[in-house]
Amino acid sequence: MTIDPILPDPKDPRLSRPVEGVDENGEAKSISVIEERPLTIYLNSQEIVTAMTIGDHPEYLALGFLLNQGMLKQTDEVTGIDFDEELEVAVVRTAGVTDVEDKLEKKTRTSGCAVGTVFGDMMAGLEGLSLPDTPVHTSTFYDLSFQINHTPSLYMETGAIHGTALCQGKTILAYMEDVGRHNAVDKIAGWMYLNNIATADKVLYTTGRLTSEMVIKTSLMGIPTLISRSGFTAWGVDIARQVGLTLIGRMRGKKFTCLSGQHRLVFDQDLSQVPDEDKKLRRKGAQHD
Repeated sequence: MTIDPILPDPKDPRLSRPVEGVDENGEAKSISVIEERPLTIYLNSQEIVTAMTIGDHPEYLALGFLLNQGMLKQTDEVTGIDFDEELEVAVVRTAGVTDVEDKLEKKTRTSGCAVGTVFGDMMAGLEGLSLPDTPVHTSTFYDLSFQINHTPSLYMETGAIHGTALCQGKTILAYMEDVGRHNAVDKIAGWMYLNNIATADKVLYTTGRLTSEMVIKTSLMGIPTLISRSGFTAWGVDIARQVGLTLIGRMRGKKFTCLSGQHRLVFDQDLSQVPDEDKKLRRKGAQHD
């Protein structure tokens, strides 16, 4: 079955709006600013959390959040996802009753820019986890980086947003954006679940920092390689080494750094053939930030 890729829609009028102001010279200026709205997520009749999000793909976000928090398992039967735009509520319904009270008693605030929330034991599910040893070619890194930099996105329109892409080889399958990188990853997880996407040969590419939360989410999703334009946190690296995740950061232009899972890398790219990155496409230090 062929699945059409899902990509950002920077022209969606719900996701940003023009705001008037002045520039450094006192001249009138109008810029596009990203919208931010609450989404309250329910699992059956239990309210779980209210997340701040740009508002696109609420069903994917709600489902992916519950999966990545361990409140839903891959084997659970999801019977429906209801979204009420007026109430800003998404309800994930399952065939059986779930028990989430223990997880709700313990909440850990994470280091995400939009402050994510992790419920229960952050490390639950990582012990004994074995990620597939699928080789990954370095040539794909540069190809994907070029594609993502040239894909129309909300970031290029507004800034103040993170992007995450699920890739297979040099193909982008799904590219999600949100104010928090954790939300973008959760949207990917929800989309993967509903489309029954296998993970062994996939790569996750993100524009955000490689924190412990990003490493944990990627590992629990069963994806063996995580790439970022940004840098690392020490705990993120420690966890990646514990589970054998291939962790690549500072992926800009010709350069990258791999701090875990080097055994998967196949160095097949002639660096002399990689063009320098256009300054206007660089997210780090870009004009929006």
